[in-house]
Amino acid sequence: MVPTDNLTSCLLEVILSHPALSCALLVATVAAIRWYIRDSYKVEGFSQKHVFITGCDSGFGNLLARQLDGKGFHVIAACLTDKGAADLSAAASSRLKTVLLDVTDSESVRRAVEFASKEVGQRGLWGLVNNAGRSVPIGPTEWMQLEDFTKVLDVNLIGVIDVTLQFLPLLKKAKGRVVNVASILGRLSLTGGGYCLSKFGVEAFSDSLRINMQPFGIKVSIIEPGFFKTAVTRLDIIEADLKRLWSRLPQEVKDSYGPTYFDKYVKAQDFSLNILCSPDISKVTACMEHALTAQFPRTRYAAGWDAKFFWIPLSYMPSFVSDFVTHLLLPPPKAN
Repeated sequence: MVPTDNLTSCLLEVILSHPALSCALLVATVAAIRWYIRDSYKVEGFSQKHVFITGCDSGFGNLLARQLDGKGFHVIAACLTDKGAADLSAAASSRLKTVLLDVTDSESVRRAVEFASKEVGQRGLWGLVNNAGRSVPIGPTEWMQLEDFTKVLDVNLIGVIDVTLQFLPLLKKAKGRVVNVASILGRLSLTGGGYCLSKFGVEAFSDSLRINMQPFGIKVSIIEPGFFKTAVTRLDIIEADLKRLWSRLPQEVKDSYGPTYFDKYVKAQDFSLNILCSPDISKVTACMEHALTAQFPRTRYAAGWDAKFFWIPLSYMPSFVSDFVTHLLLPPPKAN
C-alpha cells in the first residue's frame, strides 16, 4: 500500500506538471468558494416583509410559518380548516395572521388576496409560497378515471397557477419572491394518477413564470423534495384510496393483474414509504427559507439526501435505467 503522504505528493506532482489541469482546478476552486460566499448573502429587514404561505394546516407549510414568524417576518398563513388556523395561531406570535383558503376556489383565493392586500399595504408582498397539495388518488394509471386526475391537478397545479396570478400585483410592488413546491416526482414519473403530472406542470409553470417576471425583479424558486413524512405520504390515506380504486374496477381488469396483486401493491407502498420517507421536514423548510431570505436565491432546491444523490441524478439517466428502478419498487402483474 502506498503511504498517504507519498500519494498526496504524487498527486500534487502530477497536477503541477500539467498547467492546464492546474488552471482548471484553480478555476473550479475559486468558483466553488465564490458560489458559497454568494449563496450566504441575506436580504435585510425581515421585520418589514410579508410572506403568504398556502397549506399551513400541517407539514411543510405549518413548520415554515412558525419558522419565519420566529425570524420576525409578517407571516400570512393560509389554512384549509378552522382547526388548522386555530392551532397554528396558538403556536405562533401575534404577528402571524391566518386566513382560510381553498386553492381550488377562485373566489376563496380572491378573498385571501384582499385580506393580504390590507395587511401588506403599499409595501407589497415579499414572498408567496405555493405549498398546498394533495397526493391521492395515486396508483396504477389503469385504475384511474378522469375525475381522479382532476382532483389532484385542481389543487397541485391549477390552484398554484390561480393563486400566483391573483397575487402577482402585490408581488410586483415588492419585487418579491415566488416559491413553488414541486417534487422529485416532477422529475420522475414513478406512479400513475395526477400527482406526477401536477408536479411536472409546476416545474414548467415556474420556469415560464421566472423568465416572464425577471424584468419586474420577481425571483422564482422551485423546491424539489424527496420523500418526507407528511399528510401527503400518510399510508392510511393512500391505502384507503387504493382500496377504493381497486374495488370499482371491472372484474376482467382485476383478473388481468391477478388475485394477489392488490395486496402485493399495498405492501410495496408500505415498504417504500416506510423506508424512504424522512421525518425531518426541516430539510425542506430550510430550502424554502433560503429562497425567501437569500440575496441570490437558487432556481431549484433539492431537499433531502435521497433527492440530491439518488432521485434527481436518476432523472438524468436513460429511461431504461429509471424504468428498471421503478419496476424494482412495484410488483409486476401476473404473467399472461
